[in-house]
Amino acid sequence: QVQLVESGGGLVQAGGSLRLSCAASGRALSSSRVGWFRQAPGKEREFVAAVISRTGGITSYADFVKGRFTILRDNAKNTVYLQMNSLKPDDTAVYYCAATLGPTGVYDLWGQGTQVTVSS
Repeated sequence: QVQLVESGGGLVQAGGSLRLSCAASGRALSSSRVGWFRQAPGKEREFVAAVISRTGGITSYADFVKGRFTILRDNAKNTVYLQMNSLKPDDTAVYYCAATLGPTGVYDLWGQGTQVTVSS
């Protein structure tokens, strides 16, 4: 069974850092586009970042995280990371990773989410 499992969430003060991990089992992530999304209470899920190329050299970021978050992939560990620096209270949300399984670019596989809470 193919699964994505997120970890690394927690409580941090504003200005702090967290690193989220998205580990895959049952399938290699290297051929997939992997994205991070988040959903805050009462808000719709929104795109945060994605790693597009196999080597990780092509990435995409939402404007609100540019310069603060970095997405990285480690194919040897079958894991994608989201390094989050300079965190703000507005970054508080459940963070989900997702992967594409086919050529359509649709995110077919989702993890269960990890909570990130940033205190002011």
